Amino acid sequence: MAELVDASVLGTDRAICEGSSPFRPTKKNMKVTIENKKGLSKDLKVFIDKKTMNSHMDKRYEEIKGTVNLKGFRPGKVPKEILKRQFGKAVFGEVLDKVLKETTTKALEENKIKPAGQPKLDLKTYGEDKDLEYILSVTELPKVDIKSIQNIKFDEYSVKIDQNETDKRIKEIAKNQPNFKDAPDGTKAKEGDLIVFDYSATVDEKSFKGGEGKSTQLTLGKDLFLKGFDKQLIGTKKGDEKVVEAVLPENFPEKELVNKKAKFKCLISTVKNPDEVKIDDQFAKNLGAKDLNDLKSLISKQINDEYKNSLDRLTKNQILKEIEKFKINEIPENLLEEEIKILSQGMSEEDAKKSKSNFEEIAKKRIKVGLILNEFGEQNQIKVTEQELQTEVQKQIQMMPGQEKMVMDFYKKNPNALASLRGTVYEEKILNAIKQKGKSSKKEISKDEAEKILKESQNQQIDTNKEQIKDKPKKTEAKKTSPKKKAAKSSKVKIAQKKTKKVSKK
Repeated sequence: MAELVDASVLGTDRAICEGSSPFRPTKKNMKVTIENKKGLSKDLKVFIDKKTMNSHMDKRYEEIKGTVNLKGFRPGKVPKEILKRQFGKAVFGEVLDKVLKETTTKALEENKIKPAGQPKLDLKTYGEDKDLEYILSVTELPKVDIKSIQNIKFDEYSVKIDQNETDKRIKEIAKNQPNFKDAPDGTKAKEGDLIVFDYSATVDEKSFKGGEGKSTQLTLGKDLFLKGFDKQLIGTKKGDEKVVEAVLPENFPEKELVNKKAKFKCLISTVKNPDEVKIDDQFAKNLGAKDLNDLKSLISKQINDEYKNSLDRLTKNQILKEIEKFKINEIPENLLEEEIKILSQGMSEEDAKKSKSNFEEIAKKRIKVGLILNEFGEQNQIKVTEQELQTEVQKQIQMMPGQEKMVMDFYKKNPNALASLRGTVYEEKILNAIKQKGKSSKKEISKDEAEKILKESQNQQIDTNKEQIKDKPKKTEAKKTSPKKKAAKSSKVKIAQKKTKKVSKK
């Protein structure tokens, strides 16, 4: 349920009002009646008598009496009437803030109302030495029955990795591990060989800064030094001297030499031939495993995880599709309107109107799924801890090596982005919990079968996207949104452990 905060119509002097005790509404000092009930929309009339309001005003005056310094009065001895003249409006504003906050929350709790979106507050009577009466207009979330979740059917896959697949992956790793052995004296360097050489370079017969190198290593044929440089060293052998010509690149530090031809006098000290990496225990240890058997186990698990993550997404999509079939009698109109706005972002008004019917169906499905998942999360007391959220932030950071600080700063400066990430973790936890309660059909499949299933799913998604594009007007230029952002932008009830909302006033 949304927390209701700061509903005052008067300015509050925070220097005066810090630290007052909260108002504690009870049935004795607060009267709530429900009026104008229509579907999911309700008006709650809330009444607090002036005696109760005055008692909280008096209590606040007593609290500030000891902290206010006024000329001619000792601390703690300022008469209440003087305080009222000096700070009356500020004190009343703060008391009203707190009373509204506490009573709106209490009124909703007592009547077991979960607001769908932002309630509206209309003050009817208020003021110093007056009763407080206001109308709280709220659209509540519909009642959701989640008993059917235990009947949801879905496929759960595990992939059996053949030993040949593991060996093949290890050979690929070994192939990419650079390994060379010294060539016999007199051997001429060829493409793929590694040469070690010293060089000194000149431009127009003059040496320049950065024009010398010692024990420089170069794999011939990769063209990683200067364009065309290493090809000129093919055919050289240990002890040879070779003059190589190459154009200095645009990013050369000495700007006056950029794009000028330089001559490099190279002395070849070593020629090394590629050596096949021996796949043994030592090779495995170099990769961080205990031995070769341990490496095979780790690689097998790695391949399995690669497929399992993708197949798990298919399982969760199956669950969501099943939830879409659940029945909810009424969808809150305000949530529907907000969801349609999100779907039509970036479109012209005319195109949005043409697509409204299609968007309405999509919006209803999204909201329905969000309501059901939220209800399941609440009933099963699923929460996202700060540690879980920080773990997810770390995952995001690891996905962008070299930009760790930028990612961290982004989440620090964008609470909405962090809330979106929290929503993603929350949804993941709920779906995992549903998997425990639903009816799973466990299937062990081969790598080839996994690839076939994933390819079919991908093709189905492409076909679905084509159909959606076909339904849209040709002029539509809707903004592209990542799956994570879509989940965050979806309806206010969409799996996001709702943030606090302010009560607006008519």
